[in-house]
Amino acid sequence: MENRTARLTLLIDPEKKAVFEALCKDEDVTPSQKVRQFIREYVEERLGPDWREPRKQQP
Repeated sequence: MENRTARLTLLIDPEKKAVFEALCKDEDVTPSQKVRQFIREYVEERLGPDWREPRKQQP
């Protein structure tokens, strides 16, 4: 399980927020769960699923 101690604050259009919350409710997930999923997928897409492993320095 991920350590959930950091907070991310963002500004979003109120109408878009309401639609996002409704879509999350339809999927039976919280908006926070969905945002964490988006971030996890983005990081893994960019850095691979082993992104937590130490990276070798390029000479």
